[in-house]
Amino acid sequence: MLEYTAHPMTSYPRFFLANARFLTFGILAATLSGFGQTFYIAIFGGELRAAFNLTHGEYGLLYSLATLGSGLLIIWAGRQLDRMPLPRFVAFVGLGVALGCLLLASAQTAAMLGLALFLLRFCGQGLFTHVSATSMGRYFDANRGKAVSIAAKGLPLGEAVMPAIAVALVAAIGWRQTWYFSAAFMLLLAIPLLLWLLRGQARRERAHLAHRQSQAEEPASFHTAARQWTRAEVLSDGRFYRVIPVMMAAPLTVTGMLFHLAALADGKGWSMAWLAGSFTAFAAAHVVGLLVAGQLLDRHGARPVLRGFLWPMAGGLIIVATFNHPIAAWFFMALMGLSLGGAGTLLGALWPTLYGVAHLGAIRALVHATLIVSTAITPVAMGLALDGGLSMEAIALILAAYLAGATILAWTAVAKRPSAEAVA
Repeated sequence: MLEYTAHPMTSYPRFFLANARFLTFGILAATLSGFGQTFYIAIFGGELRAAFNLTHGEYGLLYSLATLGSGLLIIWAGRQLDRMPLPRFVAFVGLGVALGCLLLASAQTAAMLGLALFLLRFCGQGLFTHVSATSMGRYFDANRGKAVSIAAKGLPLGEAVMPAIAVALVAAIGWRQTWYFSAAFMLLLAIPLLLWLLRGQARRERAHLAHRQSQAEEPASFHTAARQWTRAEVLSDGRFYRVIPVMMAAPLTVTGMLFHLAALADGKGWSMAWLAGSFTAFAAAHVVGLLVAGQLLDRHGARPVLRGFLWPMAGGLIIVATFNHPIAAWFFMALMGLSLGGAGTLLGALWPTLYGVAHLGAIRALVHATLIVSTAITPVAMGLALDGGLSMEAIALILAAYLAGATILAWTAVAKRPSAEAVA
């Protein structure tokens, strides 16, 4: 039984043991999003460009179009999570990832490659991330921050293991066979395991609905809004437009800076091997950020996290813009990972706090689509800036200024005191 009313001071181990099955589902869904994440697909970039005779620009454009298409379609598809039983929705998403893997393995034209990339971005990076964060945000109340932060650890887990496995498989069996293997893994292991972890979900959903109804007459906590907003109402709410820039900030900054990591290395005189090693700091700080943000959200609500989670990343950008010593790379990556962990937790917990859970799937889909589109545009925009003669240091300072401005703008959307329609 999900611990809907557990006290927010519940420890992480006790909370996980009480809800191990459902939390494991959230972790696995976030990990499986890796099949559509840049860190995994990028491993195959050289092979894909060679196989389809694509330039760097053509391959990048194909990838951006796939990402943009995913971001637009998820506005509709993510809403279905409010209407469809969770196990059925998860099965469709898993089958979509498997189909994308099969199509990529067998693709003979650039058009087929583009369609395969679209399916992987849409179902993997898009819908599996959406499923993980939305299900944790919907079915937990007092410990929502812990639930979201625990499930979000599936992403750094994927970052840690999937690229290494892919490199080994490509060396052993080739890139096409690796994608066939990925499809078989999804069909034979991942989807059955996800559905097994969700056994009894219909009963849990009925219990959750009954709990919501029984609490309808009580004052709202700062963990969930009393009013249940529709997506149309959210689009007419000025707070949404003041908060969305701060929610976009971490993903677009990380995507842009990592996509152009080679340009940063060239400008600084750092080796790619040294920068690759700094991903250790990035992953470790990512986990720390998830843990700390989860505790802060459960104890104090979303307001303190919203106001402070981007400052480490801004500091890292200033460091990388100011210093050329190689150790600066590790500080930069660690500070980026710390803020990204805070963003991952806040992304799942903020929207129920602001707008309730009745239409959370539709609202999260809108937000996620916005984030996907921003991460598709940033690498192209930064590339054009570099082509125009701007340095990575100057770009880092521009991004730091954006982070500061977005944070200050979000402050104006945050009430000083908890209320039914304000962030605590």
